[in-house]
Amino acid sequence: MDHSNTHDSAGASHGSYKSYILGFIFSVILTALSFGVVVGQVFPASTAVPALAILALVQVLVHLTFFLHMNASSEQRWNVVAFTFTILTAAIVVGGSLWIMHNVSVNMMSR
Repeated sequence: MDHSNTHDSAGASHGSYKSYILGFIFSVILTALSFGVVVGQVFPASTAVPALAILALVQVLVHLTFFLHMNASSEQRWNVVAFTFTILTAAIVVGGSLWIMHNVSVNMMSR
């Protein structure tokens, strides 16, 4: 059995065992680091939250790269565009909701 990347009829690439194992190892390491930051109280709370956010972002990138095989190749261009649109839409919805809730809170507290 060939362990290199294979392509199905739609041109989508599937990763090798090596890429899946590397992705799994990176994911476990990042999860352990996040757990260690929280349980070990390595950083003060004001620093722990940004550290956890950075570790979460790196974990998302690991998953996108090693498990979803998103990269800069021409085969993946439409997947990356769709993913970017989804992230942009989610950011607008979450940001807009937070903005509305903040404005409601400010206006309700003034009365």
